[in-house]
Amino acid sequence: MAKCPFIPDSFDPPVRFETRHFYFRVLDSSVAAPDYEAVMSSLSRLKGIFGPDFDWPKPDMTFNESLQSLKVHEREFELRQAFAYSVFDPMLSKCLGSVYIDPSRSPHYDCEVYLWIRTDSQTQDELLFNTVQNWLKTCWPFDKAAFPGRTLSWEEWQQALIGSRAG
Repeated sequence: MAKCPFIPDSFDPPVRFETRHFYFRVLDSSVAAPDYEAVMSSLSRLKGIFGPDFDWPKPDMTFNESLQSLKVHEREFELRQAFAYSVFDPMLSKCLGSVYIDPSRSPHYDCEVYLWIRTDSQTQDELLFNTVQNWLKTCWPFDKAAFPGRTLSWEEWQQALIGSRAG
């Protein structure tokens, strides 16, 4: 059975998104320095952002390792396989975090979404989450987004994945 494309061929994924509080732009190598600074300043906050068994970011991650990761995200975006965005303040003076929109590994959802905001901006975490939810509903072709570790516990997410493999 052929799997449906992650997004329709007719959909052009946004390369930026602006609100009163945030500026999203494609997460690519051109933002390597501010992204690396945001990640390294928020190591403990980011542990487990992609799941309890995921070890990113490592405390000894080098700038070059981070840069290589950004190049992977950039290539995934170009190939329409996944979409990662760097989140800046509206003045583009500070990288605040990232948003990742990936194809869902569960047939119950259209996509998996992960997001984070740096430690010194954590008061904006709920605002960023609400902004991303609204953005997905109004600007993307998804009916049901999963936010593992946020709207679904990691245990619930694992059950959704196990259940989809069993069926």
